[in-house]
Amino acid sequence: MPFVQQPHATIYYETCGDGPPLVLAHGAGGNTLVWWQQVVRFANHYRVLTFDHRGFGRSRCEPGAEQARHFASDLAAVLDHAGIARAALICQSMGGWTGLQFALAEPHRVAALVLSGTPAGIYTPNVLNAFGAIAAAAAQMQSAPAWDQPHPAVAADMFARDPARCFLYGQLAALNPPGALAHLALQEVRVDPAALAGWTIPTMLVCGQHDRLFAPDVLAEVAAAIPGARFEVIPVVGHSPYFEAPDEFSRVVGEFLAQQYR
Repeated sequence: MPFVQQPHATIYYETCGDGPPLVLAHGAGGNTLVWWQQVVRFANHYRVLTFDHRGFGRSRCEPGAEQARHFASDLAAVLDHAGIARAALICQSMGGWTGLQFALAEPHRVAALVLSGTPAGIYTPNVLNAFGAIAAAAAQMQSAPAWDQPHPAVAADMFARDPARCFLYGQLAALNPPGALAHLALQEVRVDPAALAGWTIPTMLVCGQHDRLFAPDVLAEVAAAIPGARFEVIPVVGHSPYFEAPDEFSRVVGEFLAQQYR
């Protein structure tokens, strides 16, 4: 499988399928493996590229160089290595910081942007307030996964509804190297609303109804700050609708992407 050498890091990625390029950027509780339900759906119509952020999954990183400010340049290097000039991006949680920064730096390379459960560096007052919950969740993510409790990135009642999928989420998250979250410094990567003036990239923000990290009203504010952005709430699920309700997530996102490629 391909690896891309970056300053202080080696980035792992893989591709599957044929068609217009589609990049999946995981969140802080994930890695390439969490997209198993989307790859098999979208690879029938797209060339799907998944990658591990530096310090996550199979991407290695020198201690202290895991900061989110490197994510966009890592993505650019991966796309260059894969020979992809332009792609649609689906970005979950932490991956939103990657996608929005990349889109601002190289808008000509982004066909469409889907932000799932993420403010993507747009810090409204309510987003800043939500970071208290993020700190507690990060501490839980770095501990050993409990077999009978939902990960903070899924709905609180998910274990009762779907214990096997809930257990799998915690196990996949536990595959990340220890300390992957320690140096992210997400709050250092900020998007000035003025930078979004003239924004023309087709954008959709997707949110789980019971997101315990960034509630729908918080993310509605973020969507309102992005010119022309659509906002969709997926019922029942929490912070990870792509994992908790893959059929509905793929339907909503798939319809949006299909509109961009007509």
